Amino acid sequence: MKELVCLALFIILSTLFAIAMIVAGFICQYKKSSSLKNSTYECGINPISDARINFDIRYFNYAILFLIFDIETIFLYPFAIFTNTLGLFAIVEAFVFVLILLFGLIFAINKKMLRWL
Repeated sequence: MKELVCLALFIILSTLFAIAMIVAGFICQYKKSSSLKNSTYECGINPISDARINFDIRYFNYAILFLIFDIETIFLYPFAIFTNTLGLFAIVEAFVFVLILLFGLIFAINKKMLRWL
């Protein structure tokens, strides 16, 4: 029962803190609008054109694939450190994890997501 009270208190306080930060942002914001404030930020250089341009979807595909394989290395790092103490089941699970990601890479290659031109 004590744990539930602590959990409820944590949820209530974290929600109140988030709401307080949003309200503080609205209260403390600088409300005066100007053309300089609405212009694009380019390190002090006068803007040449509109900053909103269309990006090719291939950039997004590369970014998603990079994130997937970057997260893979983060998940495999603790396994690499404790390989001697984990046992056979953990080794099999790590290989299953790598095989799932390998199938994802093969799928991306077959769908030609990694072809740039």
